Amino acid sequence: MFFIVLLFVACESKKDKIGAVYTGPLEIVNDLVVKYSEQGKMKVFVKTPKSLTYQNETRVFPDSVNISFFDSLGTVVTTLRSDSGRYDRNADTYIVKGNVRVVKSETQEILTTSELSWSPGTHKVFTDKALSVKNLRTSEITNAIGMDAEQDFSRIKFRKATGIYKFTGP
Repeated sequence: MFFIVLLFVACESKKDKIGAVYTGPLEIVNDLVVKYSEQGKMKVFVKTPKSLTYQNETRVFPDSVNISFFDSLGTVVTTLRSDSGRYDRNADTYIVKGNVRVVKSETQEILTTSELSWSPGTHKVFTDKALSVKNLRTSEITNAIGMDAEQDFSRIKFRKATGIYKFTGP
């Protein structure tokens, strides 16, 4: 009788294991490059060493993410670098995290934050996190919590801002 019960229990546990759902990545891509263009002109260039795509179509970028934003003439005007990121298919939004650093080459401004989101559909960049913008030309610093910007960072609206500014005049 003991052996029959043992055999039943052993067979029951195998049934549980057979139907286990795989939750790992369905696709792994090394050296991923994503290009966004409008009317034949490059607008955004995304590069990352690894991309993992899951069943819900979310892509995870576990290593550094590098993004270049272009102006209408095809010149890189802003670059972004982060430690990791992901693409949420349902929200059509890229989210980069960890030591996010945005450099605006023309104005020599550097934005740093812990998290930043970009929506290709609306062409907007935004965050609810704390951030800092330092102007290397003037040494002015703007600290804020939250911001909304154009994807090339040509216009930035800070939500709650404080800063150190230099004023010249009489």
